[in-house]
Amino acid sequence: MASADLREELDCSICLTTYTDPVMLRCGHNFCRVCIDRVLDTQDGSGGYSCPECREEFQERPALMRNLALRKIMENLLTTQPTPRETGIFCSYCVDSPVPAVRSCLHCEASLCDKHLKVHSKSPEHVLSDPSTSPGNRKCSVHKEVLKYYCTKENICICVSCRLDGEHRGHQVEMLDEASKKKKKKLRNVLQKLIIRREETEERVQSLEESRRKAQEKASGEAERVTALFIDIRRRLDDLEKRVLSDISRQEKEKSLSLSALIQKLEIQKDELSRKMRHIEELCNMTDPLTVLQEPDTGDLCDPEEGGGDEDTGGHDNQRHDVDGLDVTVISDTLHTLCDIISGIRRRIYVEGPADILLDVNTAHNNLHISDDLKTATRTQEKQNRPETAERFQDYEQVMSSRRFTSGRHYWDVESRRSGRWRVGMCYPSIDRRGDQSCIGDNNKSWGLQRFINEYYVIHDSNGIQLPHNISSDRFRICLDYEAGELSFYELCDPIRHLHTFTTTFTEPLHAALCVGEGSIKILGGGRKWEKPS
Repeated sequence: MASADLREELDCSICLTTYTDPVMLRCGHNFCRVCIDRVLDTQDGSGGYSCPECREEFQERPALMRNLALRKIMENLLTTQPTPRETGIFCSYCVDSPVPAVRSCLHCEASLCDKHLKVHSKSPEHVLSDPSTSPGNRKCSVHKEVLKYYCTKENICICVSCRLDGEHRGHQVEMLDEASKKKKKKLRNVLQKLIIRREETEERVQSLEESRRKAQEKASGEAERVTALFIDIRRRLDDLEKRVLSDISRQEKEKSLSLSALIQKLEIQKDELSRKMRHIEELCNMTDPLTVLQEPDTGDLCDPEEGGGDEDTGGHDNQRHDVDGLDVTVISDTLHTLCDIISGIRRRIYVEGPADILLDVNTAHNNLHISDDLKTATRTQEKQNRPETAERFQDYEQVMSSRRFTSGRHYWDVESRRSGRWRVGMCYPSIDRRGDQSCIGDNNKSWGLQRFINEYYVIHDSNGIQLPHNISSDRFRICLDYEAGELSFYELCDPIRHLHTFTTTFTEPLHAALCVGEGSIKILGGGRKWEKPS
């Protein structure tokens, strides 16, 4: 037993076979020189290197130190230990001293050395096989005959009597060697798929690690820049400075925690894949077909997508974890009033990421209250006392997004109070800010979904179409395909339901737009890509 355990210690954790020219990393782990060189080659250009065993990171490619002591131990052990043919199975008839067995007789249920094999009976019922500690397991438990066939219907090894007179009579059968070859071929296919999956998993881990590193560096840089900015702001804005730094720190921590959890999950998957690979390689290396065939069904190993749903990672499209969510917009060069300063800083705090749509306070009507996170617009009787500018809506309680869209496919979701009057949609930046035709949908520069007295309409260029659907949800999705010229509205029910699609050719950038006659509308989120619901 001790020798077997020692042999396992001489296996490289990458190729799972005995070390060839063992070398050691600075962390103390050993690998075949060829194996570790191949791993380090795949890490070139990633910004760092890591040990496949303990994940210790190295800034530069680590030097490979030849482990002479381990090489000497390995050579001595392999020359003194018995060959795989002599691993503890001894001749049943050598009673004076243990002699390694070379064959086992299934009929006699005994193991034989070379000497006793020469005088052993050559009659057909004395079937010889590789040495086995329990030759009786190779006999039928019912007829006590040697197992010779494999029943493909029942997936079990059977004897001659089982085939001719027993319950397997008439079943399709194969010789053990033939069935074993087929199973090994199947196992090799599974092994190849697992190897590919492990390589893909390793690539995803490296990508996530790189994304985490960039997120941390980006957060660190933004924290320093924001600190420098607030040094020049008046003393009464010190508290706001702390809020900005706290928010940046929170974004970094959330991103880091999310990536760390996903990396840990992928590491577990990688370990499980390695375990399955080792098991399959052991089966493929066995010479005894019965042992291979008596292994439990490997159907669960044949699915390369097992456990891969990666709803957490979204498949390979999610391998690039965008850290641009830590970017900040530039404060206006002219900060005339304290209100302008606070508005600019607020935009720096609530940063627009790839999937974020934030409301532009500079366009908001003075009877609209915009929440601190720039995502909710509420109709209010109290004037907000914002300065009257050319970009602010004057006659309708409307607001536009600060983000604009000039290409691609995007979507954003809203939630409304069902008792309110409102319109949601998209508009060009050239839309009028005052006058009867400045409302969303009442001109040729905007498209909207309207709720009015418990009825719903889609409207463009003052032409409204009443929707016949019985709308029960208070959540809606607006989907834009800029190049295709499509703007679609959906009800976020189960399943999601298509309401209407406008088709045109967009000639300007598009902004999200809200009109709140009563109640409030909240932006829930959005994304860069979307798939049309069936």
